[in-house]
Amino acid sequence: MTTSPLLSTQLPFPAFRRGKVRDVYDLGAQLLMVATDRISAFDCVMPQGIPDKGKILTQVANYWFGSTSDIVPNHLVATKVEDFPASLHPFAEQLRGRSVLVHRTNPLPIECVVRGYLAGSGLKEYAAGGTVCGIQLPPGLRMAERLPEPIFTPATKEDEGHDINISFARMCDIVGFELGFRLRDISLALYARGVQLAAQRGILLADTKFEFGLLEDGGLLVIDEVLTPDSSRYWLADPWTPGINPPSLDKQYLRDYLESLQDWNKQAPAPDLPLEIIEEIRSRYLDLAGRFGVGLD
Repeated sequence: MTTSPLLSTQLPFPAFRRGKVRDVYDLGAQLLMVATDRISAFDCVMPQGIPDKGKILTQVANYWFGSTSDIVPNHLVATKVEDFPASLHPFAEQLRGRSVLVHRTNPLPIECVVRGYLAGSGLKEYAAGGTVCGIQLPPGLRMAERLPEPIFTPATKEDEGHDINISFARMCDIVGFELGFRLRDISLALYARGVQLAAQRGILLADTKFEFGLLEDGGLLVIDEVLTPDSSRYWLADPWTPGINPPSLDKQYLRDYLESLQDWNKQAPAPDLPLEIIEEIRSRYLDLAGRFGVGLD
């Protein structure tokens, strides 16, 4: 590795929020989103970052924003520092490749999750009762098996702790009937596009999540990130076999490592990551980015 991870930014602009990965600054009608190299799992930020991870996330998300803009508008205003306001130009070295200027929206309090394969928490629920987020599935499905059709499984967005899975009906109670159906249909269409383009590159898009926001005029935008290895589960297609945990190009490698630790209870503080784990995560993220022709600039 030739670079040190960027774990935090300190820019002379009002802070809007600091997430697990992104530092967001308030520029008035617009926001500056900067993806750091922080990485989290089980709602804990790891002590070490993954070099260049923020650039990878930003460029992969930008690829997908461009590849799905015919399905739903997105929050992007500018993706290159040269197109940012002049006040940001002195910080070009810190921002280049890992920052975007976006529309300010009213974020909806819903995670729009789409699952096409049996994995993660869905696998655990299915093993216990034959359902995934309360949706009854056929018996006999195995780990990593493709579902008969993709399912939409929304969740609430929680400021602290895990998001909470909710029914589609409950989501409609929160955001309204008409908007609820729009979010479901758009999420399924975004997932289908992701599946299509990923398959052309030898990978399977197992599941993913989307976030949406409303402009002042009521316009709906997809926001935050789209189909990145932080928000999605990507598997290598060739070795994929139902019943076996597939090789992944996402955060699952980190989760699997943390699950193997006997002395960590998934509560902060998170344990230190060995160098070989950091390097392997970076390699997988770079592999995924390369398959979509995405660089680090």
